[in-house]
Amino acid sequence: MTDLVAPPPTPRDRLQQLLLGYRVSQGLMVAARLGLADLLAAGPQDCTALAQATGTHAPSLYRLLRLLASAGVFAEDGQHRFHLTPPAELLRSDVDGTLRHMAMFLGEESHWRPWGELLHSVRTGETAFGHLYGLGHFAYLARHPEEAATFDAFMVDQTAHAATAIVSAYDFAGVGTVVDVGGGRGTLLAAILTAYPALRGILFDQPQVLEGARALLEASGVASRCDRVGGDFFQAVPTGGDTYLLQQILHDWDDERAHRILECCHAALPPAGRLLIVERLIPPGNAPSPAKSVDMQMLVILGGRERSEVEYADLLAGAGLRLVRVLPTRSPFSILEAQRAD
Repeated sequence: MTDLVAPPPTPRDRLQQLLLGYRVSQGLMVAARLGLADLLAAGPQDCTALAQATGTHAPSLYRLLRLLASAGVFAEDGQHRFHLTPPAELLRSDVDGTLRHMAMFLGEESHWRPWGELLHSVRTGETAFGHLYGLGHFAYLARHPEEAATFDAFMVDQTAHAATAIVSAYDFAGVGTVVDVGGGRGTLLAAILTAYPALRGILFDQPQVLEGARALLEASGVASRCDRVGGDFFQAVPTGGDTYLLQQILHDWDDERAHRILECCHAALPPAGRLLIVERLIPPGNAPSPAKSVDMQMLVILGGRERSEVEYADLLAGAGLRLVRVLPTRSPFSILEAQRAD
């Protein structure tokens, strides 16, 4: 048989690939939901065995895996068995940097359906999510606990992946108490306290969120050095810290509400204190950037936005704070360090 050499892709080919990318995305979400990567962790299997384990139709499952293999996720051998590739490894539940919960969350109808109403957001500036469901995303999750659990697992995974990079990039030596504002279950704060045994922490979030934090803090061995305080960061944040942390908080909100959060941080921040903002930064120019994609997610789902360094500097200045420096990390996130301007 003569090997066929594909011609180089044309602009038409490239655009078609972009237009049809949702097919692979949906396939990844189904693979994550079925736990296929976990099933293949012990070695290659054929689709008959995989279908029996997942309660699926073997010929259709084969077609799904064939599509994903063509994208480099999974690979088929000469015996019609599929095995893991490096990208597929990240769909396993038990690996560092797992993306399984992310894929599962993106596969929820309440996530992908609003993207079908993107035109509404572009025309009005309103969230497509609110247009469809009549309430905000967080309020929706409060009414749908199973989806909320998937979202929480996704957030924990993402924070855990970023935590190592953040701790490596910023020197917390000399800090007395870190206040993690909107810190969720405490994944990042636990990593900081583990790396700096003399440090104390205050984990601040809504009371119902903090209920899930005790076990993580105890498992990390830092519970005795970390107070959990419930409240609303639009009203006030705890005093008593010398370093305050906002990790992926401001991008959830429009400028008005982000400004209010910063005002509350300013009120609690001591004269020599520091505020650390961990966010993706939108770079100038046309280069691809994950922040540009997430920015559209904020438009469609939450009503927030990603920002450039200049936009963050302006936002901080409006709340009486000044941007001191920006530290890149070995992750998509940067650390913006700010202090009181007065």
